[in-house]
Amino acid sequence: MAGPARPAVVLWDVDETLVHTGGSGGRAWSRAFEQLHGTPADIGAHSSAGETDPQVGAATFEATLGRRPSAREMNALYAHYLLALAQDIWVSDGYRVLPGAERTLEGLSRTGVVLGLLSGAMEGAARTKLIPADLNRFFVFGGYGSDAPERTEVARTAVNRAARLLDGLQPASVTIVGDTPHDIDSANAVGAVSVGVASGHFTADALAAAGADHVLGSLEEPFPGL
Repeated sequence: MAGPARPAVVLWDVDETLVHTGGSGGRAWSRAFEQLHGTPADIGAHSSAGETDPQVGAATFEATLGRRPSAREMNALYAHYLLALAQDIWVSDGYRVLPGAERTLEGLSRTGVVLGLLSGAMEGAARTKLIPADLNRFFVFGGYGSDAPERTEVARTAVNRAARLLDGLQPASVTIVGDTPHDIDSANAVGAVSVGVASGHFTADALAAAGADHVLGSLEEPFPGL
């Protein structure tokens, strides 16, 4: 029997799929809240894996300060967060590239597959998280939490951008890779092939139950279509 078809485009989640930042994002959010509002904040207590930065930031703001943020306040928070992240990411003891990530990206690139990012993080944050690992060099474009607050809309934006690069691209030729059910849901919503990688907080069984087309224990396993 033939194996999975080679995708034309593969869109990648960042956190716990390609890299583990060692908590750098959480520390940067906390520092931003402390600088702007005089109190630290724990985003982990007010968010779930796979949510977008706008969702995380707004929920944490409301829980920490007891009111909804204005657009100006969120913009200031984003700016301070990005500056803090750019410093913290270089000194995070737990930072590491996840097993098999670089090899898989290299293999796909060499076969002519177009690689993009699909992250709930803002573009600046997603790219910053990849700098210590030198992984930005693989990605032509992306869709980010700064494009839309809902992850499904982020996925739709990324697929539309891919279609501008590859004329006639069909969603079924796009693969979306991530470590959470949110990643699987977004892939299913836009008609893409979904690959769940059990490298984060969710087991292979949980990703399969979410409806993943393919499930990998890690990126050290053969990638579908490669």
